[in-house]
Amino acid sequence: MTDDLKNALRAQAQALGFSALGVVEAAPSPTLAAYERWIDAGMHGSMGYLARPDRVARRRDLNVILPQVRSVVVVVLDYAQSIPLDVLNDPARGRIASYAWGVDYHDVMLPRLKQLAVWLGESSAVYVDTGAILERSHAQQAGLGFIGKNTMLIHPRRGSYFFVGEILTTAELEPDPPHPATMCGRCTRCLAACPTDAFPAPYVLDARRCISYHTIENKGSIPEDLRASFGNWVYGCDVCQEVCPWQRFSALTQEEAFRSVALDRAAPPLAWLLTMTPQDFAARFAGSAILRTGYERMVRNACIAAGNSRDPALKPLLVALTRHASPLIAEHAAWALEVVA
Repeated sequence: MTDDLKNALRAQAQALGFSALGVVEAAPSPTLAAYERWIDAGMHGSMGYLARPDRVARRRDLNVILPQVRSVVVVVLDYAQSIPLDVLNDPARGRIASYAWGVDYHDVMLPRLKQLAVWLGESSAVYVDTGAILERSHAQQAGLGFIGKNTMLIHPRRGSYFFVGEILTTAELEPDPPHPATMCGRCTRCLAACPTDAFPAPYVLDARRCISYHTIENKGSIPEDLRASFGNWVYGCDVCQEVCPWQRFSALTQEEAFRSVALDRAAPPLAWLLTMTPQDFAARFAGSAILRTGYERMVRNACIAAGNSRDPALKPLLVALTRHASPLIAEHAAWALEVVA
């Protein structure tokens, strides 16, 4: 791939709104063995799809996804916004991870990735965290950042508040130099700050102890020994990113779909979450990634946050939820009542 064509590809990506682009050869991830050890240790929790044989086969050989694939084009899109921490940390509110404040990133990125793939030509497949590929590792190999001890992809000039997407293509493109594998040095702020001690070792996340996993992916009861550590998080968690020193270089997103978010979308009042109907939930979070978690799990999460708030004003709402038709909601409401009392 000539420099002119590569520059044109980057310019096209920028015109589509992407923040940066890199290219890597379509080879297995250098972290594949570590990922398979992670799966073997059961640290993926109930996310059984991660361990399915067909998905493992795809990660080992990208040709299973796209025959004769030669290159992986990796793009990133910033999503950082600014909402006062005193609002986000207000115990009367349920806090939502910042990546989900705006429009669902899949709906923003996938159409643009498809446009970029059409511009590039050749056979292709596009993904935004939906394919069986180790996208953070490929992004590091494409020069777009390093993997932090919190397992996040971090760029030394933009932090880690960005989404990642890929185009697998049969086009043979000149790879970019890989980024250094890590730049964390002796820093362990992310590991120390995790409320649930979800990092058994640097660069290893045990999903079974992760607030993001439990509030989003876990469809059942949240372990009681973890609930008190959730604080007011009701969807996801940003703690291990917030404390990272590299975040001081994060730039606010220029993507309109992620900007101008209402406070009640980023941190809705717990009283509202505890009394909302499924219709209210669908209306408030229309177009958001939050919809995939669903009404029942969001109320479950709000019950935990209500218990952690110790706010007696929420007791009548929790009492009502102990009679909810959903056993999952009723159980967590009963737990919260005991804590508040």
